[in-house]
Amino acid sequence: MTTAKSYHSIIIGGGHNGLVCAATVGRAGKSVLVLEAGSELGGAARNREFAPGYNVSAGAHLLHALPSELARDLDLPGHGLKFAGQSLPTQALSTVGKPLRLGDRQVDGSELSAADIAAYTRFSTAMSRYAATLLPIFQSVPPRLVIETWAQKFEFMKLAWQLRRLGRRDMRELLRIIGMNMYDLLDETFASDRLKGALALDAVLGAEWGPRAPGTVLTYLYRLAGMAGGKGLGVAQPLGGMGAVVAAIAASAKQAGAVLRTSARVKRILVENDRACGVELESGETIRAENIISNADPRTTFLSLLGAAHLDTGFVRKVHHLRASGRAGKLHLALKGLPNFTSIDAVALGDRLLVAPSMDYLERAFNPSKYHEYPSEPALEISIATVRDPSLAPAGQHVLSAVVQFLPYDAGADRDRNRAACLEAILVVLEQHAPGIRNLVASAELLTPFDIEQEFGMTGGHWHHAAMGFDQFFFTRPVPGAAQYRTPVDGLYLCGAGCHPGGGVMGIAGRNAARRVLEGAR
Repeated sequence: MTTAKSYHSIIIGGGHNGLVCAATVGRAGKSVLVLEAGSELGGAARNREFAPGYNVSAGAHLLHALPSELARDLDLPGHGLKFAGQSLPTQALSTVGKPLRLGDRQVDGSELSAADIAAYTRFSTAMSRYAATLLPIFQSVPPRLVIETWAQKFEFMKLAWQLRRLGRRDMRELLRIIGMNMYDLLDETFASDRLKGALALDAVLGAEWGPRAPGTVLTYLYRLAGMAGGKGLGVAQPLGGMGAVVAAIAASAKQAGAVLRTSARVKRILVENDRACGVELESGETIRAENIISNADPRTTFLSLLGAAHLDTGFVRKVHHLRASGRAGKLHLALKGLPNFTSIDAVALGDRLLVAPSMDYLERAFNPSKYHEYPSEPALEISIATVRDPSLAPAGQHVLSAVVQFLPYDAGADRDRNRAACLEAILVVLEQHAPGIRNLVASAELLTPFDIEQEFGMTGGHWHHAAMGFDQFFFTRPVPGAAQYRTPVDGLYLCGAGCHPGGGVMGIAGRNAARRVLEGAR
């Protein structure tokens, strides 16, 4: 069956990037259709009831990278987006003594020396300035490496100016550190192991390497740049969970005229005369469009939906070798009461909580994953969303969610047993910081990278769709030949986290892809 109506653009995947893309194309007066395989929109940013009455942000659980100008352009506040908390401080937990409290420019903790407190202010100020300088680069469409026109030369000049305006000293320092590993940078700056551990965790969240890996300063700056784009939003908790962010974007897309369909899995992308011209659904229905925009990960897009027959051998080889094996898991706990974390009052439990007592702890958590093994003491980023938003659980009860680093991609026959053993190891770690929490657990769920792949359709279970190394960044993300949202097949575009600038609930890839499509429509 062929649908009679033809669209300007069909977007494959109703995650946040796909919805931002739909809203942007729709606001330009173009007809757009979003096809989501699942029964709900949102992808890894949707809400999910994992136990009766307990709702959790299924993948991402805190918002830190949504650009304020994008939220304003799509009128997300007008479509219901509100926050239970903004600029949340980070509490670096300890089994002895009070936690460290990390804010924007200040850090508090009885164990810290005056030198470390002063160094933190200098460090956070400098790194935030570097991140703000890189923000326009992270938010822009990467220029082509081949410079043939004055317009292309101008794009490179703008990039160079972003760095040069720092001044000679700061530019030289940024160029010195950007390729470094976070371990060495923090070691030369601070003495406190716990402070270094907390900062290092931000460099490796969602990554597949520890803080000693080259390029982890880049991933740290990437995170800070996202926060700079939020213009003061900081780490935020949306009221109603991350699903509320998706709902607001979807409402904006609908207002712009986009058609949003769920339970509509795309089987393949149709190509005629070397141009993408439509899609075939698993139901057999075919729908035509001038442009096909894929929010799926690059491997799925090129090798499964499009097919290698439409691509040259060299490009297919690059896609095959794309590194996309995730090492971040997600824990959900339904709790019968509020846990008692040592030395933290109940109000502070609504902050962002970290278990990363040192950089060596992070390295020890990372090392087993290199050999497809699970850590005995994983690192955790914890959110107890119900402290600030009680609507997510039954009255008097709570939900705890945590990003768990580092879990291997485990597709083996023993994965259920391995997952259960890992969950037990996590509960042991939590019990050290919140004695008695095990007795409060009414239900528990641990999603490994393999589970994330199955649940959200991300190849390798990687929330960035592709590793964030220098070889898969900016000019070369995801692979050369598809780094400006266009692909080697005319009419086919990418708009997902596998594009520049990467993952995180920010919507930049979706917005930039829409702009590229609209440029071609002029």
